[in-house]
Amino acid sequence: MNEKSELTGAQVIEAFVKTLPGSPGVYRMLNAAGDVLYVGKAKSLKKRVTAYTQPLKHPIRIQRMIAQTETMEFALTHTEAEALLLEANLIKKLKPRYNILLRDDKSFPYILITGDHDFPQVLKHRGAKTRKGEYFGPFASGAAVNEAIETLHKVFLLRNCSDSVFSARTRPCLQYQIKRCTAPCVAKVTREAYAAQVEMARQFLSGKSRGIQDVFAREMMAASDRQEFEAAAAYRDRIKALTHIQSHLVKGLDNADIHALYQRDGTSCIEVFFFRAGQNYGNRAYFPRHEKDETPEDILAAFLAQFYASRPVPKEILVNIPVSDRAMLEQALKTHILKPARGHKKELVDMAFKNAADAFARKRAIDASQTELLEGLAARFGLDAPPERVEVYDNSHIGGTHALGAMIVAGPEGFRKNAYRKFNMDDKSKIAPGDDFAMMKAMLARRFKSLSNDETAVRPDLLLIDGGAGQLKVALEALSDLGVSDIPVVAIAKGTEASGGGRNAGR
Repeated sequence: MNEKSELTGAQVIEAFVKTLPGSPGVYRMLNAAGDVLYVGKAKSLKKRVTAYTQPLKHPIRIQRMIAQTETMEFALTHTEAEALLLEANLIKKLKPRYNILLRDDKSFPYILITGDHDFPQVLKHRGAKTRKGEYFGPFASGAAVNEAIETLHKVFLLRNCSDSVFSARTRPCLQYQIKRCTAPCVAKVTREAYAAQVEMARQFLSGKSRGIQDVFAREMMAASDRQEFEAAAAYRDRIKALTHIQSHLVKGLDNADIHALYQRDGTSCIEVFFFRAGQNYGNRAYFPRHEKDETPEDILAAFLAQFYASRPVPKEILVNIPVSDRAMLEQALKTHILKPARGHKKELVDMAFKNAADAFARKRAIDASQTELLEGLAARFGLDAPPERVEVYDNSHIGGTHALGAMIVAGPEGFRKNAYRKFNMDDKSKIAPGDDFAMMKAMLARRFKSLSNDETAVRPDLLLIDGGAGQLKVALEALSDLGVSDIPVVAIAKGTEASGGGRNAGR
């Protein structure tokens, strides 16, 4: 449902209340430019939205949001749990200004045992699960999954080569020589024997490693009885590797994640640990965006909903603080959320909390260093304040062809990779091959065209141009042609063209 009104703020909300049902659903609040300010869920849309008709009963930030609201959009759902999942997906997609937002949403790597070849391979996989096979994970980082794959090669001797390399081999590779593969590519192992290796790897990744160790022990004894001492030693080494892994298994955590929230000065860090088949698959720190007056319980609840909106949900989620709407979250995610009070699980949650505090301290130190750098930039170039958004531009080509421009973005929290842009300078740009000045001018014209007619467009506080006086000149011309005159521009050059310590600046 989508309705518009000439009213604004609390008045427009009052107008919508008259038409709303008491059903579960999701609502969106939009400003005059059509930007989504906030996405919320409700057991009763009518009752929830009515609360916004009295702005003075809300915190200042919510009062600002209400005042900016020009229209609202609604989506009815069958249940409140369904509304929660829809809300989480919309927040991830729309990134509303006033919502708690999970910022780092990169995908996690998995281990893939392929299922489309007679001799399956073990791979690190990230992204959509489109290839046939079995996926195990998630792992918190590429390093964690690489370590697990190294263990699989050491213990189960599975191949890691591509199918094209496999089919082209005429003799065993180095992996066979160092006892990390049984060389199925040149028939050093039968299909049946290799399939048994693959099955044991599956059992290991599923947490059933005890029986595997017994099999290896019997094979070691049999090889020793046959006086095949080299083979017996190989089984001994595999048993030793398995024993080392088993000594680090965590009992009672077959399929669980731990989320520990640490908060200080209105900023939060949530440390997430992944446990699968009793093994620690690593951890990662998150710093969700939220207003300072949000409660830790609400922050963690919103984080969980967004975190699992597009990820497999474990059987159990351990937390260090109570979670808002816990019963509804459990229903929506089909899991069990527990705040352990004692025992080994409590110890693991405490460990996660310490990691969150440590990650928070490291980020604070990095942010302080970044702030110092930006303050130095402001002082060096006479800016009114340290820049919040710095855009850096450069272009390149190969002998006048394949011309490409690039923009990177940085700010108080470091580089913002999700804001990077590439500009393809194809034939339609009508730029002479190798004309760097024309490329720079065309790139900036494309970037800042929207600024000349849209006051809500994202504006940088400083432009850094990779180049000398010539690049600076065309950059200023490009902005002037669009009527943009209030953004400082700095060109950085090397060599005889440079001035002022290798910098040319203009406004």
